[in-house]
Amino acid sequence: MTVRTSIATLGLVGALSGVLVAAMAAPVVAGGGLAAKDAADLFVDLPPAPREEPLNEVTRLVDTSGRTFAQFYQANRTTVRLAQVAPVMRQAIVAIEDARFYEHGGMDVIGTLRALIANTRAGSIRQGGSSLTQQLVKNILVENAKTDAERNRARAPNLSRKIHELRLALALERKYRKDQILEKYLNIAYFGAGAHGVEAAARRFFSTTAADLTLTQAATLAGAVRTPYATDPSIGDAQRERLKQRRDLVLDRMAGLKLITKARASAAKASPLGLRLRPEPGGCSQSEHPYFCMYVHRELLTNEAFGSTAAVRRARMQRGGLVIRTSLDRRAQRAAERAIRERVNPEDTEVAAEAMVEPGTGWIRAMAASKKVGPGKKGGPSTTYNLVADARHGGGQGLQAGSTFKVFTLATALKEGWRFGDGFDTPGSLVPSQGYRDCAGNPVNDPSARVLNASGEGEGGPHSLETGTWKSVNIFYMMLERKVGLCDVVKTARKLGVRRADGKPLRQVPTFTLGVNEMDPLTVAASFAAFAARGKYCRPLAIVEIVDRHDQRTRVKPDCRRALEQPVADAVSHVLTGVFDKGTMRGQHPGRPAAGKTGTTDGYTSAWFAGYTPQLAAAVSVGDIRGSYRHPLTNVQIGGRYYGSVQGASLPGPIWVDSIRRALRDEEAKGFHRPDMSRFGGGHTPGLEEEEEESGERRARGRNGRDGRHRPIAKRQRQMIEWLLGQRRHPPRDW
Repeated sequence: MTVRTSIATLGLVGALSGVLVAAMAAPVVAGGGLAAKDAADLFVDLPPAPREEPLNEVTRLVDTSGRTFAQFYQANRTTVRLAQVAPVMRQAIVAIEDARFYEHGGMDVIGTLRALIANTRAGSIRQGGSSLTQQLVKNILVENAKTDAERNRARAPNLSRKIHELRLALALERKYRKDQILEKYLNIAYFGAGAHGVEAAARRFFSTTAADLTLTQAATLAGAVRTPYATDPSIGDAQRERLKQRRDLVLDRMAGLKLITKARASAAKASPLGLRLRPEPGGCSQSEHPYFCMYVHRELLTNEAFGSTAAVRRARMQRGGLVIRTSLDRRAQRAAERAIRERVNPEDTEVAAEAMVEPGTGWIRAMAASKKVGPGKKGGPSTTYNLVADARHGGGQGLQAGSTFKVFTLATALKEGWRFGDGFDTPGSLVPSQGYRDCAGNPVNDPSARVLNASGEGEGGPHSLETGTWKSVNIFYMMLERKVGLCDVVKTARKLGVRRADGKPLRQVPTFTLGVNEMDPLTVAASFAAFAARGKYCRPLAIVEIVDRHDQRTRVKPDCRRALEQPVADAVSHVLTGVFDKGTMRGQHPGRPAAGKTGTTDGYTSAWFAGYTPQLAAAVSVGDIRGSYRHPLTNVQIGGRYYGSVQGASLPGPIWVDSIRRALRDEEAKGFHRPDMSRFGGGHTPGLEEEEEESGERRARGRNGRDGRHRPIAKRQRQMIEWLLGQRRHPPRDW
């Protein structure tokens, strides 16, 4: 039946109102101020079809292999074309909801009159007579509603709403073909168990797709639409029994319409529901990799690249329907999670966090922490903070970065002409009372402070750039910072992407080089990645591409800049490789060329290790989630192991080594570029050679048990010979 035929029929109904409609419906229509002729005109002069907003859909986050690891949505829905829905599903839904769908023009007159008579007699809506098109209109109006009042009006059980709905249904029939209407209905309908649309329902109920639904599965879903809450199988046995009854009703209806044989219907009714309920987690707390998910979610809501205003970005997220291709590397992520899990328990108040970044691109490959993500009491096994990121991305205040900041002073010294062997003698303590100015030119000396070579890192005496770095000597680096200029060191750090976790300006104080600024692992990892990339700093990025529901693609390109000259970065890497075989990480190594720096703060308030290979950079932090100053890392039990004090090499270092080894297990080992020895080689530190020789002799005496028995030439004579041969830049002291 066409739209014109339906309207004509309605006109006939108006003319015969004295016989039928006047007897049954006139009291209601007249009460609304409508005469029979007005009622007929009401269905001739139709309004425009209802406005259709894009349906809310699921947004999925996928890793580099295309595997989904998180999703968020307001409505669990994935829109599909009608051709992607099994024919038996189309037959089932039409059979039970609107058997004459392909025959009428938007209103099933017989069904509507039947319902009208029953509802008029009852004085309320007791029987459904809505066509499938009318149901689509109702769903559209509910979806478009912005307030609870609008939603309530769209669902109001009164004749006025039904008439308005019917007029819009007729208008919709003028606008779309029948198959288009059916497609829209199947995508908008709610099936229960949180599933909106037939594709989500197929996945939720049967762990399959709409295209692969069987007869019994299709009948089950078709039966769920009428009362989705009463037949929600995720609630309990009573709901499942009602769902089976509805399924059997659909099968009988299909047999009655000769869509299937009675024998096939009977066989299908004899089978169980066959549910394979599949959980559809939503939100980052239910994600497989929650910290990475939290970072991406915050980036989508705060980065102007994904929308000009916060409102635009929020609306885009609510509509969903996006596939977010991320930079998460599954192997690296698992490696980080495993290395942490093996050493730190979620129940520990001390937390470990790690970020991995690819040098030269800034792609974040992994973000992991020892706590689960979710609500809970402070210090418990769960947290709502992104422990790997800064406050802008859901993180907290961060932890003092400790001696990892010495690399920025090292890079500044090399940039300003220092050589590997250059250095000076250091005292046992230092009071920074003069020589320190911030970038505004203001003196920031601190005569009340007294710096020691504490926290298990470093000792006094003569040190060069190399030995001062390898042994992480605090006083050496305080003095070096003063010589090259505090502001110059701050500028170097800024160029390498360093900013505080809380977003506040960097504290420009004498102890800047000792890492007094609170940082997050991701920012530190990205800054160290710049050394691996030979001085090219890349802003950390987690989103590679966004694909919308129309398959429009937005690519995100790496955001990189030159932060250091290549030779300077290569020189930094050369020094930092010695940390593994000559310094604070001696005895621990990932089995491939690597460079890095331990970080242990004064008073053991936090511990770090940051490092890199040519292919991957990472930073690991450890601190107490209850407050690092009130709860230092001394006399603690972490992961079932006791620590008198946690240092950079005792817990963060091993986590870093294991995670890097596993993340790069199948990658070919690559080396660093050799440094320019004509620019950085050599150098002189007064007293260093003598100190090293005396230390070597003391070790030899300890091994041999005799004082100098194997020393063929006196030390001073040997030094003089080396000077004469050009192997030393300066003659022995006091010669």
